[in-house]
Amino acid sequence: MTADRILVVEDDDAIAVNLVRALQASGYQVTLARSGREALAKASSSDLVLLDLGLPDYDGVEICRKLRAPDPLLPIVMLTARRSEIDVVLGLDAGAVDHISKPFRLAELLARIRVQLRRHQALNVEEPPIIVGDLTVDPMAHRAHWAAKELDLRTKEFELLTVLAANAGRVVTRERLMSEVWDEHWFGSTKTLDVHIATLRRKLAEQPGGSELITTIRSVGYRYERPVEPDAPQ
Repeated sequence: MTADRILVVEDDDAIAVNLVRALQASGYQVTLARSGREALAKASSSDLVLLDLGLPDYDGVEICRKLRAPDPLLPIVMLTARRSEIDVVLGLDAGAVDHISKPFRLAELLARIRVQLRRHQALNVEEPPIIVGDLTVDPMAHRAHWAAKELDLRTKEFELLTVLAANAGRVVTRERLMSEVWDEHWFGSTKTLDVHIATLRRKLAEQPGGSELITTIRSVGYRYERPVEPDAPQ
């Protein structure tokens, strides 16, 4: 069985060398990049990226966006000394799937890597498109359409819509959405969920017949409403 390939993007030599050794000892194939430019050149052969946000040539959030553009499913875990919630949210909005603050415990980092690699492998399992009324969500292509128009969705918006549409007509709890979209290691405020839902609602409302599709169930979660079927002619 081929070992998973991890790209470590870290310019601090002390952290980088120890991290590479630890990952190799855990059975991973590891490539090291010490700059954003180098990361972009080496990322195509990676199964997961560990990305330091404090890089010498590019801001890590911008590199995250550039890495995700050609491969929307590439799991990117942020390594950051930035502790404010807004910095974490910016990274997640740029396409990161998880974050871990420096200094970090190696055992926790390895656990998060295993979680994200399992999720990535599950995403590569063949999944049919989800069709609810005029909405079509294609998990394999990572694209969503309203009728014939493609929706311009960020990564987390797409993932939220996928979970909600797959459970159309049923309430999806806040806890489940946070677990499936941000994963079970999320320790920040769940207000980020509300912000993403609000943006998703706005984008759906811009489509013909797309308003009021996501219902808030107070203190519980959200429900994507199934379209009302017209009465059959008598």
